[in-house]
Amino acid sequence: MTARTGPQAIATQEVPLLGRFTQQRALVLEAFIEAEEAEGFVSAQSLHTRLAAADAPVGLSTVYRTLSALAEAGRADVIRDMHGERLFRYRPGSDHRHYLICTQCGVSVALDAVAVEKWAAGVARTSGFTAVQHTVELTGICPDCGPSAGGSSGG
Repeated sequence: MTARTGPQAIATQEVPLLGRFTQQRALVLEAFIEAEEAEGFVSAQSLHTRLAAADAPVGLSTVYRTLSALAEAGRADVIRDMHGERLFRYRPGSDHRHYLICTQCGVSVALDAVAVEKWAAGVARTSGFTAVQHTVELTGICPDCGPSAGGSSGG
């Protein structure tokens, strides 16, 4: 039998990245991992709603603090939606990612970020800047929401 690798087991391993272990942090992280698997990017509000529906005793401020700490630790990607709200997605590794996000339905696709990383490194090199960091958000309309999605199936 293999070791547990579900959200609860992962959360237990990841909580030390946030400092002192608390049951509330573990609950937030577990719900966050489950939400990523089901929805992709989530807001702190929607995660808090998910926790409240499960009768988890976690306040909204704890959810925000935990998600922010995960982002700082490199375990959450953060984007802004069309209204400026921060959305979070669990990142199981420390590798930096970029996404293409549908503005209609919110579906996100992780991209091969080599071109973006090369571009950012080139800008840093030619500008003379050091310790350059970047945030790149690509948005568009996915094939399921695009103009052809409402048309005939063609087959």
